[in-house]
Amino acid sequence: MAGMSGRSRWLIAAAVVMIGAFGWLLYGGLDKNVVFFLTPKELLAKGTSGYEVPVRLGGQVKPKSVQWDSTSSDLRFVLTDGAGDVTVHAKGMPPQMFRDGMGVIVEGRYGRDNVFQSNSLMVKHSNEYHPPKPGESPQEAYKTLIKVSGA
Repeated sequence: MAGMSGRSRWLIAAAVVMIGAFGWLLYGGLDKNVVFFLTPKELLAKGTSGYEVPVRLGGQVKPKSVQWDSTSSDLRFVLTDGAGDVTVHAKGMPPQMFRDGMGVIVEGRYGRDNVFQSNSLMVKHSNEYHPPKPGESPQEAYKTLIKVSGA
């Protein structure tokens, strides 16, 4: 290294720092900052390692499991993938299209009380959605979509 110029030393040092940062992301730091997408069966299979970890959980709203308290904005329902069921608790008004059997994605953490505390609830809709036609209100478009997907 004695015969190297200052620029060469700087480039080598920058490369070492970049490799070190990449290694840290690959072997430790990335796992703590990534939100994984799981199904209820996959989350339950994790056992105790699934507790208190940020997760996106996807499945369908189990029929007749929705409990909505409009006074406290408290929403509870069971999310299922057919192989596993997870009770979900969310605060706030559910999306307009939310209903039994609907595909949803929730983001949050699975607690030791076996309840998934959701801070975000998204409704999965079919690819048949289209924006309202000129002169058609959004509410009319929602009615059409629900009739088509509920048939």
